[in-house]
Amino acid sequence: MRISPRQWKNWKDYVKYNKQMGLINFIIRKCLYGLLVLMGVVTVVFFLFQGFGDPARLVMGQTGDAKTLANIRSELYLDQPKWKQFLYYIRDISPISVHSRADVQKKKLRGFFIGGDTKFGIKIPYLRRSYQTKKEVGELLADALPGTIILALAAMAFATILGIVLGTVAAVKKGTWMDTTSIFGSVLGISAPSFFMGIIIAYLFGYLWNNWTGLTMTGSLFDLDPFLGRRIVLRNLILPAITLGIRPLAIITQLTRSALLDVLEQDYIRTARAKGLSENRIIFRHALPNALNPVITAVTGWFAELLAGAFFVEYIFGWKGIGKVTVDALEKLDYPVVMGSVMLTACLFVLVNILTDLLYAWIDPRIRLN
Repeated sequence: MRISPRQWKNWKDYVKYNKQMGLINFIIRKCLYGLLVLMGVVTVVFFLFQGFGDPARLVMGQTGDAKTLANIRSELYLDQPKWKQFLYYIRDISPISVHSRADVQKKKLRGFFIGGDTKFGIKIPYLRRSYQTKKEVGELLADALPGTIILALAAMAFATILGIVLGTVAAVKKGTWMDTTSIFGSVLGISAPSFFMGIIIAYLFGYLWNNWTGLTMTGSLFDLDPFLGRRIVLRNLILPAITLGIRPLAIITQLTRSALLDVLEQDYIRTARAKGLSENRIIFRHALPNALNPVITAVTGWFAELLAGAFFVEYIFGWKGIGKVTVDALEKLDYPVVMGSVMLTACLFVLVNILTDLLYAWIDPRIRLN
């Protein structure tokens, strides 16, 4: 049976339409799953911090009378039942919500609102204000987020590049001292906790050997110089990035080694060798690209893990990021900052996981067809 050009064009349009709809349905399904995850995180975090202290007294400070305390409790909805406080919090952090005109003006909500005294609209999530600094939590986190992202990117770049190199060398030199050293280093890197390695690295390279390394134990990406003003200090990024990248480096090294060893046993590799291709061409043009699928999955997954797990590393090295802001807020019982940072980290984790699935489907045609 012959297919006319018009029928063939209709068939291609039909296949293209199905692919587009499949992608849209996939994204919608993942976003709904992400919303359920975020809802669970909000619920757990909100009720977890109930009973750890009176927020009204933290806001009031050391001085104040009973009337002031009652006004603060009313402003923070602390005079309401717990379930109603939770609904108010959901209303504040939700991008779609109903607020009174007074709430919109008092909280300075940013968005599009319609209505009279009761306004319905789409807004930027309101994470409330810090008990200690009285600043909006969203502003505090927006100021700290670039530091965490830069640190995670630097750590992931260090782990990915060095991990692929070490894994490739270990696979090519299987059974030699290079292979044994790579495996031993990987096991050591996986076993050592990040906070322990951070203390050791900060002490050795930032304090004991400071005269040779020129590095300091603590410091952020930006430094305030009395003469030059705000400037970027990249050397402060080296030690925390290495510390944060040690565990993913070990995982990527082992994944690259095992995947490359499997690929080197395939029939098309033996065919390439039979044709007389050089070993470097076989490894870097044919074997390694086909062995990187699990590595890419690990890289994207670990990037989300680093965004969520940089708390203690940032605190040890004094790196200004989401982790340090959260730990400082925990010390001062500044719950809005803690809940806001956990929410932001959960959102980043969900977003990176969605992008990981899309990237993996783009790389692997079998997943794309499904």
